[in-house]
This record gives sequence, structure tokens and C-alpha cells, in this order.
Amino acid sequence: MFSLAIVGVMVGLMIGRLTAPEERVLEQVEVVQDGLDLWFNEEPKLHGENVQGTVALVFQATGRAQRGQLMLQGKPVGWRLQKSEEGLLLTVVAARPLHGDWAGAEDDGRWRVQVRLHE
Repeated sequence: MFSLAIVGVMVGLMIGRLTAPEERVLEQVEVVQDGLDLWFNEEPKLHGENVQGTVALVFQATGRAQRGQLMLQGKPVGWRLQKSEEGLLLTVVAARPLHGDWAGAEDDGRWRVQVRLHE
């Protein structure tokens, strides 16, 4: 009886492993004209807001913390990607108020989220 229970548990674990969704992972961040392109292995759930002159986006994905700068109309803009309880938090700030637009689409078997900034 005990061996049947163990076999049942093992079969259940194998089926669960096969049907579990693949983890969403941030693979790459590219600085582009007027914004950022973020590349994921699959479509992440995303929540974004323009908050008091900054742009904040939360992705339900995993990835490494990163930071950098880009130029917007000849002026520097800082961005930071960090881990949070909800997933990955992208924050974009500058010395002047910013607004952002974002959109995601499948591209070459990966998922790209384009973040475009404007004053």
C-alpha cells in the first residue's frame, strides 16, 4: 500500500512538472531612441503608471537587477530595474517630469516590451 502511494505521488509530481507554465524571465534590456526595449522569454503580466513625473512598471517575471542611463532630447534620464515582492520593478526618473507609454508584442519567438518616454 505504501509503495502505491509513493508511485502515485511521483506520477503526480511528473505530471505537474510537465503542465506547469514556464517561468517568465527578463533576458535583455536595450537602450533605444527615446526609451527602453525589454526582452522576455514569454509575455509577463505588467502594471505601469506615470507617478509624479516618474515612470514605474512592475513585471511579473524574474531577472537580475540593473541600472543605466539614456539620453532623451539631449538630457540624461536614469533607469533602474530591481526585484520587488511583485516581480521586477522598473523605475525611470529625470530632473524634469517624464511620461511614458509602453506596449508589448511577440517578436522572433520572444516577448518585447517597448517603453517610450517623453517630457
